[in-house]
Amino acid sequence: MMNSLDSILLQKILQYGNVGIHVIDNSRKTIIYNSTMAQLEGLEIEQVIGKDLFEIFPSLNEETSTLIKVLKTGESIFNSTQTYLNFRGHSITTISSTIPLIENKKIIGAAEIAHDLTNTKILSDQLLELQNELKKDNKGIKPTIKKYSLHNIIGQNEKLIAAKKIAQKACQSPSSVLIFGETGTGKEMFAQSIHYNGNRKDKTFIAQNCAAIPDTLLEGILFGTEKGGFTGAIEREGIFEQANGGTLLLDEINSMSLTLQAKLLRVLQEGYIRRVGGIRDIPIDVRIIATTNENPMDSIEKGTLRKDLYYRLNVININIPPLRERLDDIELLTYYFVAKYNKILNKNISKVSSDVIRDFKNYNWPGNVRELENFIEGAMNMVSLNDKALNKEDFLSSNFLSNSRDKFIFNNFDSQTLPEMIGNIEQRMINEALKINNYNISNAASFLGIKRQTLQAKIKKYKLMQK
Repeated sequence: MMNSLDSILLQKILQYGNVGIHVIDNSRKTIIYNSTMAQLEGLEIEQVIGKDLFEIFPSLNEETSTLIKVLKTGESIFNSTQTYLNFRGHSITTISSTIPLIENKKIIGAAEIAHDLTNTKILSDQLLELQNELKKDNKGIKPTIKKYSLHNIIGQNEKLIAAKKIAQKACQSPSSVLIFGETGTGKEMFAQSIHYNGNRKDKTFIAQNCAAIPDTLLEGILFGTEKGGFTGAIEREGIFEQANGGTLLLDEINSMSLTLQAKLLRVLQEGYIRRVGGIRDIPIDVRIIATTNENPMDSIEKGTLRKDLYYRLNVININIPPLRERLDDIELLTYYFVAKYNKILNKNISKVSSDVIRDFKNYNWPGNVRELENFIEGAMNMVSLNDKALNKEDFLSSNFLSNSRDKFIFNNFDSQTLPEMIGNIEQRMINEALKINNYNISNAASFLGIKRQTLQAKIKKYKLMQK
């Protein structure tokens, strides 16, 4: 038996949990309706409790309501997407699981747990519409996008050169490609290079991150939808159809559910797709390039990647080395990004100190080349127009020190005493704060979290000249 404390606790969990809960009895009347569901559907709890479901939601019927379906069949429905009008006439989209409530082998009601996907569905619809627009030729003017080629992939490291050679051969092949590389190694650059240097270069290239969209919506994005495919669905082609004749990049393929992986495998084997809710088979000719930021064999062992899909995708395999295995490319990449941001930021940096290069080579680079570029961009924003070199102090305000401050400090530990190091760091921070605040002492003091008089004394101590 449940005691009073358990009962109160259960009521609080049901009422204030972060998922919507709606329970009806076998006469379709609501008996539980929590505040999260009320907020989602634009209602007050008092408006719903004790009311017939269809009285509150006239846009639903016995075929489209998962609660009624479960009430009639006694079979649970898991991870179902529903789009319907709430009481205020606003369209909302949820992913929900609905289960029957059974007592003495009789169905006495149904319970639904729902997560709000309205904003996600809006964004996914906008994505599909945008991709449709990108295919159109508007008065002879086509939109331009960044197109990468293999010469944009900078580096002389042996492992990188080997990956580029495989990519070069893949350009002229129609076969599927699987690219493995950690975050920030340049997987999409490789994928675009293969497409734009191959036979399909004049056709559509579409990239879709499989981890960015919930699985129930991703299926519609990939394969399209037919009207009535699920409540609120409209007839719309998916990105397989949009990319017909071209290339489809499926990023983070290991994040796709196993069920959807099975459907993708069928498409790759049979050469046609079927829209969600449709019965018509649509032939497609799409080259697939898939990427993963995790070793595919590890994904297979963990059960996040189907072995049969792996073999189907891994016709051509490209393994991009992480930056920590390309230390011989650090200096080359550093100067490449310096030159890039000289143009963008109107700076004139011609040298990077040897201390910076040394510390870069000692760093682990979890974000790889993308992280290196971000650090360079951050430091380039700190230098003045007259500066000619990037030094360690230019990275004090960048994200680099959040990960590598200890390396910066202890690499110089043998040449400085502790008071000297503290003094140098303090001096650099004060100088940086003065620059950022246009040499306004009051603002700089506030920025540093010290009193104005204290800052004035330190400026005098370190003989820092005001602008």
